[in-house]
Amino acid sequence: MTDGVWGSAPRHTTTELLLRRAEKDPDSEYLDVCGTQLTAGQVVAAASALAGALRDLGVSPGDRVASLLENSPEALLVWWATQWVGGVAVPVNTAYKGEYLRHQLRDSGAAVLVVAADLADRAQAVTADLDCLRHVVVTGSEPLAFPGATTHRLDDLLTAAPLAGPVDRAPSDLATFIYTGGTTGLSKGCMLSHNYHEALAQQIGHSWGRTSADVLWTPLPMFHYNALVTAVIGALVFGGRAAIHRKFSVSNFWPEMNRTGATITSTLGTMAYLLAHDADRPEMPRSGAPAANGSLRLMGAAPLPPEVDDIIRSRFGIDTFSGAYGVTEASLISWQPPGVRNRPRAAGIINTDYFDVRIFDDADVEVPRGTDGEIVIRPKLPHVMFESYWGRPEATVAASRNWWYHTGDIGKIDDDGYLYFVDRKADYLRRRGENIASFEVERILMGHGQLADVAVHAVPSRLTEDDVKITATRAPGSALTEEELFRWCVDALPYFVLPRYIEFRAELPRSPVGRVLKRELRAEGVTAATWDAEAAGITYEKR
Repeated sequence: MTDGVWGSAPRHTTTELLLRRAEKDPDSEYLDVCGTQLTAGQVVAAASALAGALRDLGVSPGDRVASLLENSPEALLVWWATQWVGGVAVPVNTAYKGEYLRHQLRDSGAAVLVVAADLADRAQAVTADLDCLRHVVVTGSEPLAFPGATTHRLDDLLTAAPLAGPVDRAPSDLATFIYTGGTTGLSKGCMLSHNYHEALAQQIGHSWGRTSADVLWTPLPMFHYNALVTAVIGALVFGGRAAIHRKFSVSNFWPEMNRTGATITSTLGTMAYLLAHDADRPEMPRSGAPAANGSLRLMGAAPLPPEVDDIIRSRFGIDTFSGAYGVTEASLISWQPPGVRNRPRAAGIINTDYFDVRIFDDADVEVPRGTDGEIVIRPKLPHVMFESYWGRPEATVAASRNWWYHTGDIGKIDDDGYLYFVDRKADYLRRRGENIASFEVERILMGHGQLADVAVHAVPSRLTEDDVKITATRAPGSALTEEELFRWCVDALPYFVLPRYIEFRAELPRSPVGRVLKRELRAEGVTAATWDAEAAGITYEKR
């Protein structure tokens, strides 16, 4: 919280926060990562050792270190070692492969990539095209050869002479790149400062009423910003413990609550939906019963429709936190005050402590309260949002028109200051907690060779987000089937982008200037001619 003076809020680097915890409390549990309990002292020792190895590999302050790792102690170690050596961490979505992976490694200019052994073949397929990448570090005992890069085993690097203290950095310096799913064009790297990590952890923790007595549990991936700020940094800002799980599972949720003693969860709205509707398992508490482990007091999840919210509260006897809105570039734009139940379908009240939040029309004129328009913001404090898009000055300028950051989302603010998210202004989808740029998917699909025209768009999902539909025209003479295209997509696209629906047409609807009218395709949704992978009984592995 601030006193209204620019720059008056506490400002630290991530390593300053870690060292403060290690000096004050080196031996009690700081993080539980997939069942491995770690103290702050242990994290400091491991991070300094790997940081020494990164320094020996030529990593200098500001250099990017990419990682392709599932939630694991190794993922945590690589992120902290990168901070320790003064580098910038670039955690890459582990579903990425092919052009998705190549783009982020090339765009970030990563000098080092740390990759899990079971994902190493994906990196092996793209490293020859990456002039910037000098070293690949592999977890496991039998690393592959990577064209154009020197290969190392992570275990071997941990024997290097440790870097005794962290490289001196300022709170305004960069700590992490998080790539957005994008709305048009290729994904962009959000440049996030050390200070932004602390500021967002402060905001979220304040909304939750978080204290040193709390245990935060999350299954969200560390290549997303939420897990980094709520678990890794939040436990340093507020004290207490945090637990990072490998992945969400309905059947393992309550056992995890019991094992860790979690008091707060940070999840997605789809996860809350699945828990709320898991009514057939006898060990689940019924309406009016206390939470299954007795310690859980708050479930954070968004979006959370009122009917799901009611089930979570009445069935499990816990509070919920769903009233928040933000983007990677700036958060929290709105929030839910501690102890206050959010208004139905609202995204909390506008966050006037950190941001000036307005609703503009297309001419950047503010609209009256209760009127739909684009959500725009300006910060009230330094370094509480992204610095810019890496290597994309034109995109940064475009998003900062008239010195306001334009979110690209449509919303409205009521007379009491509550923000309502209405729709996405740009054409993108959200599925399984991931933003999907239709342009990027369409570009890959056109590489198939048997498609003449293609549109990727959303179809509403019962799990509160989107399902993906491909509406396309075949190339002349092609007899391509929907199932054949789907199976091609399995090898070409991340799992969360795989289309549930495919429909071939003679032509796509277009505007007079030739643009595909995706709003018409979205409105039509699933038609009688639409092929449904789920109905066809096709399954695929998450890899």
